[in-house]
Amino acid sequence: QITAASASMLARLLPGRAPAARTFARALSSSPEPYDMVIIGGGPGGYPAAIKAGQLGLRVACIEKRGRLGGTCLNVGCIPSKALLHSSHLYHEAKSGWGPHGISADNVAMDLSKLMKHKDKTVVGLTGGIEGLFKKNKVDYFKGTGEIKAAGEVAMHALDGSGTVTLKCKNIVIASGSEPSKLPGVPVDNAAKTIVDSTGALDLETIPKSLIVIGAGVIGLEMGSVWKRLGAKVTVVEFLDRITPGIDNEVAKDFMRILKKQGIDFKMGTKVLSASSKPGGGASLLVEPVAGGAQETLEADVILSATGRVPFTAGLGLENVGIKTGARGMVEIDEHFQTNVPGIYAIGDVVRGAMLAHKAEEEGIAIAEQLAGLGGHVNYDCIPGVIYTHPEVAVVGKTEEELQKEGVEYKVGKFPFMANSRARAMADTDGSVKFLADKKTDKVLGIHIIASNAGEMIAEGVLAMEYGASAEDIGRTCHAHPTMAEAFKEAAMATYSKPIHF
Repeated sequence: QITAASASMLARLLPGRAPAARTFARALSSSPEPYDMVIIGGGPGGYPAAIKAGQLGLRVACIEKRGRLGGTCLNVGCIPSKALLHSSHLYHEAKSGWGPHGISADNVAMDLSKLMKHKDKTVVGLTGGIEGLFKKNKVDYFKGTGEIKAAGEVAMHALDGSGTVTLKCKNIVIASGSEPSKLPGVPVDNAAKTIVDSTGALDLETIPKSLIVIGAGVIGLEMGSVWKRLGAKVTVVEFLDRITPGIDNEVAKDFMRILKKQGIDFKMGTKVLSASSKPGGGASLLVEPVAGGAQETLEADVILSATGRVPFTAGLGLENVGIKTGARGMVEIDEHFQTNVPGIYAIGDVVRGAMLAHKAEEEGIAIAEQLAGLGGHVNYDCIPGVIYTHPEVAVVGKTEEELQKEGVEYKVGKFPFMANSRARAMADTDGSVKFLADKKTDKVLGIHIIASNAGEMIAEGVLAMEYGASAEDIGRTCHAHPTMAEAFKEAAMATYSKPIHF
């Protein structure tokens, strides 16, 4: 339900429907029926929830403060970064990677402005596509910020400053996502393009001669790879003594070895004290060893702060209704996504679990199904994670370290791509497939892949684990020859018996 005082605003707030919006506004303002769901956030958790709710016949509204749907992922995260990763890989291959195939090219050049235009065009096309899906599924889309005033009541503050609409509803879903974490002493200013976060690293106007990346996680290594391929000298500074926290330790070591071979430098066990821009251009970073020792100043054209993300809850009005938050500001929920306030739910990066777009999407669909009276559910043991460098790293399930901590007896099967015929033919043999399975039952507990197409290959593992497959189930499944996926089969064979080709 929308207040009568708010009805006149709707022609401006419902994009693309101006001619019909006034009629729509009158209908809504006089309707006694509240929304079944009001979703705050139109990112990879919120927009699938809205679409699924519409498909299930629920009356749903989605509020998005960015002015474009898709959230961080589509606008300044997953999608634009993958565009840059793919384009930079093609450039690097043309410049230096075709030798084994007898191909050489002179005067290979990068037009950075065209690369950025391709990235931006990709984003605009996809965000517009979501708006079309909203219309198709009868989702009311509001451009603005959502503030919870009470259970069943959300104030929508219009992005264009034209006023506030009060939306009455049966259920509220918080899907506000996350934002880059801030590192003390490191003043990010994306507009200046010298000390930047992940958003700024997607929009540099020139290729830096040198780049320092703070943080050896997914974001830092992906963006470091982009600018390394384009010609920057890249140094990664990491507080821990290993890269990619949470990844299986053996896999992380192999991955780091490959990145070093590509020319990325690492300073591990190093604490960042401060960063500052230099008057003549560039920036400096003051660091010291975590174990103790002399301080050191590092200099680069650009510094990228990539130390993770934190939930975004500013302005949501959590305090208005007493919604509880926990570690790092995450909204606390039960196993059905409900907060401590009945009728208010939360999903995606703003709650516990991996900050992954596809995890948020699964939760969005699950909450929509749940509120429609169906059995929405997410299996968190089968959420894959991918690092989109080259080669890619893809994982699902448990690591060896986790199984050891849990006291689970397990067995390991591995197969290197050096022994895979398709990888050899493509001269792309870095990496391997690693299986972890229960020692007694052979049930697959974890799969870890380093390969050029690991992000695609992991889907077979996710499906197998979703259905409780054993390593032998996979090993006895015919895989086409010659394919990279044969290494997946052989790693499964190595888990319960022996591989054929290694």
